Amino acid sequence: MPSTPSRTLWIDYLRSFLTVLVVAHHSSLAYTTFASFDKVAYVRSTNPIVDSHRWVGLDIFENFNDVFFMSLMFLIAGLFVIKSIQRKGTAAFIRDRFYRLFLPFLIGGTLLNLIAHYPAYLIAHGNGSIRDYVIDFFAIEQWPVGPPWFIWVLFVFNLAFALIYFFKKSLFDTPAHVHTSVAHRPALAALYLLLITFLLYVPFAFWLGPGTWTGFGPFDFQVTRAPWYFGYFMLGIWLGKIHFNEGLFNESSPLVRRWPQWLLLCAIAYTSLTLFPNFLTDLVKSGALSEFTGYLIYFTIYVASCTFSCLAFMTSFRALVKNPSATWDSLSEHAYLIYLLHYPFVIWMQYTLLNVELPAPAKFCVTFVTALIGSWCVALQLRKISIIKKYF
Repeated sequence: MPSTPSRTLWIDYLRSFLTVLVVAHHSSLAYTTFASFDKVAYVRSTNPIVDSHRWVGLDIFENFNDVFFMSLMFLIAGLFVIKSIQRKGTAAFIRDRFYRLFLPFLIGGTLLNLIAHYPAYLIAHGNGSIRDYVIDFFAIEQWPVGPPWFIWVLFVFNLAFALIYFFKKSLFDTPAHVHTSVAHRPALAALYLLLITFLLYVPFAFWLGPGTWTGFGPFDFQVTRAPWYFGYFMLGIWLGKIHFNEGLFNESSPLVRRWPQWLLLCAIAYTSLTLFPNFLTDLVKSGALSEFTGYLIYFTIYVASCTFSCLAFMTSFRALVKNPSATWDSLSEHAYLIYLLHYPFVIWMQYTLLNVELPAPAKFCVTFVTALIGSWCVALQLRKISIIKKYF
């Protein structure tokens, strides 16, 4: 993920942890029980590589990540935006984000994804022609974007906010009582976050469908979640504006001191999300619940899982990260490049392991470790180049 203009140790480490989680998430997708491959257009597949070895445990892991980690990434990305604009000025901020976000997106969305998706083309067509592959990539698959979608969306969010802030700065003058009223009432803070998440997601899930994507070329995004992600980005900006590290997320605040409770609620909410769908489906089929009510209950549990997961990870890192670590520091410094670079390692390792007789958990572990270490090592070398180190 993109680095922030000023360091806050626990946020740095949480951001890098989420980057590792992204690598693990993509490493798992070839081995889920729901994985499917479309030879006509592999872009419609659940993953560019789909293995015959599957494990339901990776379904649970993958879905847990999907529920919360992108919204938390957008929230973290907003934390230092106002400080950056105030320090640099609007024009310099936009120029910086163009070099830090948009240009890497174009590179990641073309060169890196061309490298990453070639194994999928080989499986789909059995034809190794580079020329035919490139034509297929742009004309048939319509420029698969892969993980860099997050970066172009984040650039748009930054650009939109910078312009709003330039013309309507007064909108972001937060009355003190708004945040002090929740600083010592963790249950109220959790309820606010739950309601915000519900309003940002549930109406759009009903309206557009929970899994709807749209876009053109590499500018692809999950339309249902666009308000959710932008809302969390703005929430991050608000937290940054009220000096979250000294207030709501002060290490001695009631919210942070209850971090074990948030972890427990995170586990309970996600367990409910995993176990309840079949039960709700049976009730709908029997007529005991309407389809609308069934979906409303499911979406509410989904929102609760996201809310408590975000609170659990933020408060746990705030409470437990006290001293710097050389390994975590290196991971934090290279997290953005790891995010950009990991996907080719993931897909090529999944392709290499296709005909290897290993259980799905073992293949996942090999893929994850290879992708993380491989992208980390490349990032270490790339950041020796001054222009890359400046923006990454």
